[in-house]
Amino acid sequence: MTCAPGGCAVALSAADAERVAGILKALADPVRLRLFASIAACGDEICVCEIPDVGVSQPTVSHHLRKLREAGLIDSERRGTWVYCWATDLGSSLLRSVDALT
Repeated sequence: MTCAPGGCAVALSAADAERVAGILKALADPVRLRLFASIAACGDEICVCEIPDVGVSQPTVSHHLRKLREAGLIDSERRGTWVYCWATDLGSSLLRSVDALT
């Protein structure tokens, strides 16, 4: 194997690598991945009360949803006592990539 003349270029800047690593960390947890897939598959907003059971307690679901929001994969809005979530543009794009892996 040979490198191109002048050496190999860095594929990602340090800042981009940090950002992508944060997104991948958010999706690396199986519970978060299932929550994310349920939200993103709706194609629209979904009330957290309508998200299918993923086998963890409600406080744990809230924690995982916060991690997905922090990664920029979902967004949410409180309406009275209910919280509605939806996939961001980034999240929707990533869902298509995840679908390609399955």
